[in-house]
Amino acid sequence: MPRTLLVAPAGRAAGLTTATLGLVRALDRQGVRVAFAKPIATRAEDRSLALVKLGSSLLPPDPLPHTLVEDLLSDGDDQTLMEKVVAICAQAAEGADVLIVEGMVSEGAAPYAQRVNGLMAKALDADLVLVAAPADQTAAQLAGALSIVSRGFGEPGEGRQVHCILNRVPTDDENQLDAWAASVRAEKLVPLAVVPAREDLSALRVIDLAKAIGAKVRHAGDMHKRRFRDVRLCAATVPNSVKVFAPDRLLIAPADRDDIILAVSLAVLGGMRIAGLVLTGGVEPNERVMQLCAPAFATGLPVLEVDDGSFQTATRVANVDRQIPIDDKDRVELAMNVVADRIDPAWLRALTSSRRTQRLSPPAFRHRLVEEARAANRRIVLPEGTEPRTIAAAAIVQARGIARCVLLGPPDEIHEQARKQGVKLPGTIEIIDPASVAPGYVERLVERRKARGMTHERAEIELQDAIMVGTMMVAGGEADGLVSGAVHTTAHTIRPALQLIKTVPGCNLVSSVFFMCLPEQVLVFGDCAVVPNPTAAELADIAIQSADTAAAFGIAPRVAMLSYSTGASGGGEDVEKVVAATALAKQQRPELLIDGPLQYDAAVMPDVARAKAPGSPVAGRANVIVFPDLNTGNVTYKAVQRSAGVVAMGPLLQGLNRPVNDLSRGCLVEDIVFTIALTAVQAQQATARR
Repeated sequence: MPRTLLVAPAGRAAGLTTATLGLVRALDRQGVRVAFAKPIATRAEDRSLALVKLGSSLLPPDPLPHTLVEDLLSDGDDQTLMEKVVAICAQAAEGADVLIVEGMVSEGAAPYAQRVNGLMAKALDADLVLVAAPADQTAAQLAGALSIVSRGFGEPGEGRQVHCILNRVPTDDENQLDAWAASVRAEKLVPLAVVPAREDLSALRVIDLAKAIGAKVRHAGDMHKRRFRDVRLCAATVPNSVKVFAPDRLLIAPADRDDIILAVSLAVLGGMRIAGLVLTGGVEPNERVMQLCAPAFATGLPVLEVDDGSFQTATRVANVDRQIPIDDKDRVELAMNVVADRIDPAWLRALTSSRRTQRLSPPAFRHRLVEEARAANRRIVLPEGTEPRTIAAAAIVQARGIARCVLLGPPDEIHEQARKQGVKLPGTIEIIDPASVAPGYVERLVERRKARGMTHERAEIELQDAIMVGTMMVAGGEADGLVSGAVHTTAHTIRPALQLIKTVPGCNLVSSVFFMCLPEQVLVFGDCAVVPNPTAAELADIAIQSADTAAAFGIAPRVAMLSYSTGASGGGEDVEKVVAATALAKQQRPELLIDGPLQYDAAVMPDVARAKAPGSPVAGRANVIVFPDLNTGNVTYKAVQRSAGVVAMGPLLQGLNRPVNDLSRGCLVEDIVFTIALTAVQAQQATARR
């Protein structure tokens, strides 16, 4: 994903779409490859996408329907919603340097907009741009309101700031505009643009008004081009009415006021470019008078008729929505250029030249994982084929095209379990009875394990276990990977793999990682499942394997070797092991960002890192956490998972020649789905390695 800006409103009628259009134009002027997405549709007509298409060459993808969004929110399924948001943004961002994402606007029936905007900011790892318009507020009041809204998004993160665009500021005096910007800076926010209010930015065409109030078009004239900036009611005598005649003004008069119609026509013939004339009351104007006025109408003066009275019509016109219509290209161009002209050019230049640390959010990680698994199109065997959660997960994986699943188990039992759960198994899913295929693997198992004394009788017993059958399928290349552990222990899942699949050439150790999907980013924890008490050399190997696994799944690794001591603050045998492991890992992989020993808080918290490890290239920013032993790693991952409600994907085994992965016996269907996806991607990587 490229550098992403989430543009969100800080209040109602902020001019969000106008600000977004201006950002698109400003970046386009700089030669930046810019993309746009509006991931979530509004309840009313969605204008943003149409206006972006009108004012640029961009073709953004369609947003999620608000009904789907509300269903997911009401189910508490924020993660699935954000996955879908990330998918839309990834589609829009292909080939771009900067992606502009328009956030949600609070509508009457959608009070959750700011919460969703906050979720999107985290899921997309986006820089926040708040948009506000002052209405009746002073500069200080508006800046205070912006500060409150910005705090609702949480801390912006290390090295980041919240930026703001102020729209429709009621002055065009540069000194006063600077004062508005200064008020924003006083709240520790960064003003990107202060855009003065301009009448022409809200000037509707006469045709837009005709549609809005349901007027009958008596004479079209230049109604597609003529715009009105304000409106006046003409119901007084002609001498008093002509006082309000002015260029670009819409006039409203009763249809039976022949004198005013004639006066308007004389003014037009005299060279005054009146925007249009609305005749009220639902009565036919005098035909002979209208014939006399024909030369005036021929100059392009639009004439509309309505049934309502003059006062009611004036009220309706005053309340017409002044948003940019989706076919008004001239006004789109004007809005884009007015905002773009005010955006800080230094910020524009820095936006693509700066290289801040990228953070992979859990929804972005999950989206990338699913897309890579789909592309891999791997055959994954599931030995626990009769287990209800496994059946449900296999159906989802098959339906979404994440992988080609093979369920091992008696077909009748699998179909019965599916029926009980209400799960519809896709017709393409494979179901194999392991008892029927086990005899075909006896000779091969004996051949592979004969050095360990394997006999035919023993092989027949071993192959009564579906996990052994599935592992033989993987070892022989009939399947690309295996996932088990929903009802079996880790040892039961891993033992056949260690016996039959072996390790990657040059690797003597099998270890594991968990992908810990924290609210704002994904961390890699290793080893939390396999190696009980690694030596310094083994710990270095775990660190390198974990870093490579992180990189393979799109996480640029920054490895922290954990201990109860940071740097030289403590000593002892346990600390010395971490010191030695860190040195070995650096020696073997000098290009790797790795540091240790570090305490957990120094590894992941920038403020603690500044105090405890100020010169570290990793401290405060670590995303690969290597624990000194299995006891520490397992306890920590479970504590984080359960206390913080974090999704823990894994354990993912690393070091095997072909992927076999374990599940927690308390896993959810969703956990199995993503472990299958992880396994499919690992299988693709294993193929590329061979």
